[in-house]
Amino acid sequence: MTETGPVRLANAISTLAEHLETIDRTESVPLQSADGRVLAAGVPAERPQPHYRRATRDGYAVRAVDTEAATAVSPTMLDPTEGAIGPGEAAWVHTGSAVPEGADAVVMVEWTAETEAGIEVTESVEAGTHVVPVGADLEAGTTLFEAGHRLRPGDLGALKVAGVRTVSVIEPPTVAVIPTGEELVQADPGPGQVVESNGLVSAQLLDRWGMAPRYREVVTDERGALREAIERDLDADLVLTSGGSSVGERDLLPGVVEDLGEVLLTELAVRPGHSAGIGVVDGTPIAMLPGTPMANLTLDWVLVRPALVRALDTPLVGPPSVTAPLKSELKSQPGRRTIHGVSLDGGVSEASGHGLTSLSQIDGWVQVEETRSAVPAGESVTVEQWGGCPRPVQSEADRENNSEKSETR
Repeated sequence: MTETGPVRLANAISTLAEHLETIDRTESVPLQSADGRVLAAGVPAERPQPHYRRATRDGYAVRAVDTEAATAVSPTMLDPTEGAIGPGEAAWVHTGSAVPEGADAVVMVEWTAETEAGIEVTESVEAGTHVVPVGADLEAGTTLFEAGHRLRPGDLGALKVAGVRTVSVIEPPTVAVIPTGEELVQADPGPGQVVESNGLVSAQLLDRWGMAPRYREVVTDERGALREAIERDLDADLVLTSGGSSVGERDLLPGVVEDLGEVLLTELAVRPGHSAGIGVVDGTPIAMLPGTPMANLTLDWVLVRPALVRALDTPLVGPPSVTAPLKSELKSQPGRRTIHGVSLDGGVSEASGHGLTSLSQIDGWVQVEETRSAVPAGESVTVEQWGGCPRPVQSEADRENNSEKSETR
């Protein structure tokens, strides 16, 4: 049943996520192909770390008992050797090298001296001094990362050191990206034509997020062509369209989806992006995004991605953010979430225009919550940025739930 009236963003995310089946397809991949992938199962260490007794100082490996009487005034003399250490013997070791069998401590080079008679030791040491035992950092069999963890480059290094060579990961959700509009072309536009860009941007974002996009050719505004395009990709986990989602003469997508299945919502309480819709056909969810580049881009981030991450059953990782004061007021409409493209230059300034060229010049965006009509100049705001290292964040639904809980306390 189609929801009437503007739907809040948190509810739209839940609606889309509810129709995205949890991805349980898995595959085994080598570590060099696992960056950004989500683990399907916990990964145990195949070997301890360190896997040998490691010296932490340059010096001599010794038996601690042989140094008990050593002092600067009355040094203990030990016989230099190589290999296993017997009573009264010492062997040179470097920082990081293996401690020979028989030795249980390392005397720092500063406390020793080489003489014709042997190795002088001027300080006593206890057993274990400057020796890291096997498994001190990590024991074999210890789970390094649990199922649902999204792997980072540093994680791959830790896995390799622990003897892991392949990992079981969840297959990425497949997303069919279908740009629509009879005015769209891929290159060399004529009068009245526009170069397709929304689909390209969405596909690249999805790829960056670890999804598996299918970037399709432009589909014209004709019911039969739109129907055929949607039916072709119903084997995908999600069909993502751009353009044709509003109520104009050429906005045919909601009607086509309704003919094939069901339209769940047709208006979001979000600007830009209020004309977005969500439907489902033969169990496959259809996210219908507007053709405006700013709306298309931000809804990729704030609607599509959170829903896909839920399907992977892994924590949401959002764009990096920075807090800075506003240079001028940001206006909004109560009851709707307003997303402003902004630039950072000694403060936060609203960027002009919503075209793709304008998007390439903004540093990020600021979300004004539904409860506010404006954010005054001078107030510090959170700018969600394009690049940099991702960080764990709460989902939109979680933030809203927490906010509602706070209001009732």
